[in-house]
Amino acid sequence: MTSPILNILIADDEAPARNRLRELLSDISNIKLVAEAKNGQEALNLANEYQPDIALLDIRMPMMDGIEAAQHLQKMTKPPAIIFTTAFDSYAMQAFNMSAIDYLLKPIRLERLQAAINKAHALLPSQLQALAPISPKRTHFSISERGRILLVPIADVIYLRAELKYITVRTAEREYLIEESLTHLEQEFGVIFMRLHRNCLVANAYILGFEKRCIENNVGSLTEEEADNDKNSDKQWVVMLKHIPETIAVSRRQQHLIRTA
Repeated sequence: MTSPILNILIADDEAPARNRLRELLSDISNIKLVAEAKNGQEALNLANEYQPDIALLDIRMPMMDGIEAAQHLQKMTKPPAIIFTTAFDSYAMQAFNMSAIDYLLKPIRLERLQAAINKAHALLPSQLQALAPISPKRTHFSISERGRILLVPIADVIYLRAELKYITVRTAEREYLIEESLTHLEQEFGVIFMRLHRNCLVANAYILGFEKRCIENNVGSLTEEEADNDKNSDKQWVVMLKHIPETIAVSRRQQHLIRTA
């Protein structure tokens, strides 16, 4: 039976490296090079468009490196198998922590590339989806929306609000939903965001100031216990934010942060 054609995407910021991979891939049967990217962000955009079976990612790239790009690619409905390529063997452990199929050290030899592709081909789609990468510190959130992966820069996020099992990611332009733990996000981005309410993290860079307001128009509100203990429960401290009209309620437990600010 004829083997299926594997669609391959390559990402490397250096044109000679992309040329080398293109030449090597031309000597391997049953594959098709569908796209070439110069950085991780471009690789993700092209992966959304071409749905590759395998992604050959350089690790050190500008804008977004291969490690973070792999993390976002793994959230696709049909994630590609990841094969890292790099000139630096010091990245090997980090690459395998990302559950990469293989790790190719430059200059890449045809035999090693063929073996890595064979290994990726041998894995069932369910096995690829089960690979769970260990996340490095991210520069973007990856949002699954209508079958595509959107990238939202962490620096553009004004607040993160927990609602049931989802997190609302608020930027100046719109809201997105991700399925993560607010506690884990606080651990990962605690330097950037401040927890001002039990269900909300606010970006320090977007805080304009604090004032007392009526609670009905705020994102988050007092719990019944907090209201009972508050002598002036019709009002509470809120944080005012840049670029958006909403305010975030500050819980009584976190009001010491107002004095600190």
